[in-house]
Amino acid sequence: MDSQSDDTELLAAFGDERTKAKAFECILDKYHKKVYWLVRRIVISHDDADDVSQNTFVKIWTQLDSYRGESKLYTWIFRIATNEALLFIRKRRPQLSLQDEEADASYLASKLTADSYFDGNKLELKLQQAILTLPDKQRLVFNMKYYENLKYEEMSQVLNTSVGALKASYHHAVKKIETFMKAD
Repeated sequence: MDSQSDDTELLAAFGDERTKAKAFECILDKYHKKVYWLVRRIVISHDDADDVSQNTFVKIWTQLDSYRGESKLYTWIFRIATNEALLFIRKRRPQLSLQDEEADASYLASKLTADSYFDGNKLELKLQQAILTLPDKQRLVFNMKYYENLKYEEMSQVLNTSVGALKASYHHAVKKIETFMKAD
């Protein structure tokens, strides 16, 4: 058993007390990087993304026994990661006295450019700044489709939203990003 193992095999091993820790280690190896980048695109800061990712995997460890298999394992994991990242942002907003999404976007953009782990070029920076101007829901949908290459059906399970609404959100996000990129 390793991180290349099938999810069904990993879940079965997690259910056995003798192999539970090793199975979770394999799940962690298999999904940590994907979860980190999903979370990072939401919270922006490397340090915050590390904290939220860690919280995500703690929650996965404590709740994996209750996983019912109604969706793919990575969809279930992405839902937990997304919820943890959104919870982190909601908790942070009152501390920052941010009243609207525009102020939040400015704050996140400043975190992006100040982050020593950001190594993108100017075009990537401009794309990230454009993404930060999107409302939260559109930003999530864009990131999941563009960066994670999730299908709308998978996003629907993660975000508990209809496929039609997700397609509309993605379309609006792309149009806003195109407008932002053409500006200047």
